[in-house]
Amino acid sequence: MKTIIRTAALCVALAGSTASASFAEEWRLNNFLPETRPESAQLEQFAAEVNTALADKDFSIKVYSGGSLGFPNTDLLRVLPTGAIEMSLMWSNYLGRDAPALSTVFVQGAISTVDELKAVLPVAQEIYINEYQDWDVTTVGFVAIPTLSVSLFCSEKPISTLADLKGIKLRVWAREQVETFTRLGVSAQIIPQEETYVALKTGVVDCALYPALYAHTISLQEVTKYASFLYPMASAPYTLGVATDRWEKTDETVKAEIIKAADALWARTNQYDTDLEKELDARKKLTEMGIVWGDDFPESDRALFLEAVSETWQMLAEEAGGNALDYRQRVLTALGR
Repeated sequence: MKTIIRTAALCVALAGSTASASFAEEWRLNNFLPETRPESAQLEQFAAEVNTALADKDFSIKVYSGGSLGFPNTDLLRVLPTGAIEMSLMWSNYLGRDAPALSTVFVQGAISTVDELKAVLPVAQEIYINEYQDWDVTTVGFVAIPTLSVSLFCSEKPISTLADLKGIKLRVWAREQVETFTRLGVSAQIIPQEETYVALKTGVVDCALYPALYAHTISLQEVTKYASFLYPMASAPYTLGVATDRWEKTDETVKAEIIKAADALWARTNQYDTDLEKELDARKKLTEMGIVWGDDFPESDRALFLEAVSETWQMLAEEAGGNALDYRQRVLTALGR
């Protein structure tokens, strides 16, 4: 199956490739996140550190943010190993179509606290390294995501209960969210973040799930009027991947400096002490830009949501088969559940 998928993606690789000599001089780092995201700034710093260290090697990394290279984040397991791009940011929950087990390691909403996140991260990173290797992708580093507060942003009226959410067209970003909200009687559809603004503006959806911390990066304050906090979320880290065959052929000095800069990138981002402060500051700024911040969803609704998340996690792991059930159990064991 992987061979078939890669063959289908070969034309993409040929279209995106440049002369082999250029690979030794400049690697393109595909970043699907908007340029305004904090993680994008971290990636720029990572690239700058590599470029400074390897200036005498005639080697550099250039970051292309916002999906500007034209590769959908859902296709990266098909694209990266072909050589179409040299390096890419990857997120496991976007890759479930081709590697279902990857999207069952962290299910959105199942891990809520910093302590839980820290307990799970070493297990998850080991899983990702091995799983990506099966796709001929070598993990050279990770980028941590802050613990987030996911809120509901609506264009026409405030909504702060699951009961009021029924009958509303809801934007989400991952399949497990679709399944979870379906269990709760809510209609949800996946819309990429780069299309969310237009979807809200044109009425394709009425409301969107999004972390307040990042809402301004896609200008949600321009197309929504109301927001309410729904649930806390700890996320799987992003992975920095390179095609294994390319990595194995790379000069050892270059590899060492990339790993060194990637380790520094992880150390900078794997910090969570100020997450709540950042969340409250983000809400304040959104309020100043016109968002009316409503009541939080009640604890009883969050309990129902977490129960539905747990059921979804079990269902997706069983559906994915293969290593998925083992991955889920390893994560549950790390959580002490």
